[in-house]
This record gives sequence, structure tokens and C-alpha cells, in this order.
Amino acid sequence: MSDNQDKMPELTLTPDLNTAAAAAQAPSAPTLTLDPTVAVDEAEAQKARDAKAVQLDESQLSEAERKMVNDFAQKIDITDSNVVLQYGAAAQKNIAGFSESTLNSVRTKDLGEVGQALSSLVVELKGFGQEEEKGIFGFFKKKRNELEAMKASYSKAEANVDKIVAVLEGHQVTLMKDIAMLDQMYELNTKYYKELTMYILAGKKRLQQVRENELEDLRKKAAQTGAQEDAQAYNDLANMCTRFEKKIHDLELTRMISIQMGPQTRLLQNNDTLMLEKIQSSLVNTIPLWKSQMVLALGLEHSRQATQAQSAVTSMTNDLLKKNADMLKMGTVETAKEAERSVVDIQTLQHTNQQLISTLDEVMKIQQEGAQKRREAEVELGRIEGELKQKLLELRG
Repeated sequence: MSDNQDKMPELTLTPDLNTAAAAAQAPSAPTLTLDPTVAVDEAEAQKARDAKAVQLDESQLSEAERKMVNDFAQKIDITDSNVVLQYGAAAQKNIAGFSESTLNSVRTKDLGEVGQALSSLVVELKGFGQEEEKGIFGFFKKKRNELEAMKASYSKAEANVDKIVAVLEGHQVTLMKDIAMLDQMYELNTKYYKELTMYILAGKKRLQQVRENELEDLRKKAAQTGAQEDAQAYNDLANMCTRFEKKIHDLELTRMISIQMGPQTRLLQNNDTLMLEKIQSSLVNTIPLWKSQMVLALGLEHSRQATQAQSAVTSMTNDLLKKNADMLKMGTVETAKEAERSVVDIQTLQHTNQQLISTLDEVMKIQQEGAQKRREAEVELGRIEGELKQKLLELRG
């Protein structure tokens, strides 16, 4: 029962306010047109809007709320300026405070940070094994140690992911609190909306009663007596009715704001819920899946390197066997050849004999040529001596 009582609307004629209500809006200015078809179209559109207009009546209220409206309407004193001034101001104040709370909620919560964190997570996971290609990863490549490079890259990515996870978890808690807070705000707005509706209905009911009874009686009296004071009394009450009607119009405007606040609150709540679901999906699906796949990748890399090592050992063993077989064949053949060779090859003896014969021939030839040159030199020496003697004789004569 206590929860139902808290949600029940409250009506009062003495709100605790220090400021006056907002003035009624001015009527729209008339428009002129040279195209009558435009006016017709606008008129038809206006009729369509009027047909869809929601009529505010007591059918929206429960029996208890209708009784509250009827009882409250009898308490309204339109002739009291203070009552007219503060009529429904408590509900208006609640709507204004609700709007301010909603605005503060939007200001203090930056969903862009959540989106940025999720984007950073995608970049980190997508860039795994590629980011350090030219730096550290390239260094490990040069060192022929891809497994260590993968472990180092995984450790770096995991550390960054853990930081992002911490940020996302913080936003997750904030979003859950905001969703619960928006639920409470929606319930409060529903209560304030019902209060405004009841204020408006009670005001209209009382205004109709005053115009049909008191105001009509004053009009008839002024018409009958023709007294100035009766006419003034009628005019004063008519003005008070007009002021109260404007006040009710202000409440209708505030009620419309409250109506719009409902779906706006749900939209904010829906955005928070969608973002919360994205965070939850990343925390319970994306990140564990990524880590499990990385563990699997590391295991596969271990197996690949072990297989490569075994393959290298097998290849080296085959190469050694081939090389040993080739060397054994070569050594055996060379040994057999050397064993079958004579101490001196016949080719060597033939070559030596030919060289010896050639040497003797050349020596004989040289000796013959030397003897011939000596004989020619002796003849030449005789001629030289004869010429010398002849020259000497010529000098003496």
C-alpha cells in the first residue's frame, strides 16, 4: 500500500514556491496568402490533425482519482489571486526538477568513452601480430625466433586488453546504475504527468462551474440593475476566469513536456541498454574467445617448431649419410687407382725419352752452329787483319 500511495498524484492549492508561474504564450499572428489552394491544403491538414487530437477528459482517471478531482475542484477559489498564481505550480516545479535531473544525467555520462574503448579493443585485437612487424617483430624475425616474437606480441596485446576491460567494466557498472535511475525517473514522470492531468481537469471543471453559475448570475444581475458596481463585479470575475484559464493553459503546456519526457527517458535507457549489451558481449564472448584462440595459436606454433626441428634433424642425417657415401666411394676408387699404378708410368718414361732425344738434338745443332760461326769468324778476322795492314802501309808512303 505504501508504494501505491507514493505513486498516487497529489493536488494542493498552497505549493511552496518563491517564483511566479510562466506567462501564457501569445496567440499566433494571422497569415496572408495569394494562393488559395495553399490555404485549402493547410485547412485540410489542420482538420486531419484535429481529428487525431487527444481529448483530455476524466475517462483517463480511476474512480478514486475522479473523486479527488471533484472534491479538489470545489476548493478552488478563482477570486483568490494567490490561488490562481500558484495553481499547479507544485507539479510544474516537479517537472522542471525532473527535466534538470535528466539533463544532468546526460551531461555526466559520456557514452562516447564507451564507444572509444570498444574501438580500441577492436584495433588491439585486429592489430595483433602486425603492429610490431617493422620494429620488435622484425627484430625477432632476424633472430629466427618467431615463437618468442608471438609471445611478446601476445603479452603486449593482453596487457592493453586488460586495461580496456577495466575501463569497460567501470562503464558497465555506471550504465547499470543509470538504467535503474532512469526507471525511477520514468515512474516519477508518470506520477507528475497524472498530477498535471488532474490539476487541469479540476481547474476546467471549476472554471466551467464558475462561468455557468456565479459569472452568469453576475451578468444577469448587472443587466437587470444596470448598476456600475454590478457591471464591475461581473467584469472582475470574467477577468479572473480568463486569468485562471491562462493558468490552466500553462499547465497543459507543462503536461505536454511531461508527455515528451516519457519516450525521451526510454530512449536514453534503451541507448544505455544497447551499450551495456555490447560491453557484456565483449567481456564474455570476444575477449575470452580471443585469448583461447591465442593459446591455441601458441600451442600450434610449438608443434610447428618441433616438427621443423625434427625435419631439420632428419634432413641433416640424410645429408650426412649421402656425403659419407660419396666420400667413401671417392676414397675407395682413388685408392684402387693408386694401387694399380706402376712406380713410373710408361707415359712418363716416353715423355722423358722424348725430352732427352730432343735435348741431344738441340745440343748437337747448337754445337754445329757454333763450329760454323767460329769458322766464319776466323775468315772475317783474316780480312780485318789484311785491311788493317793495308791501311798502315798507305800511311807510311
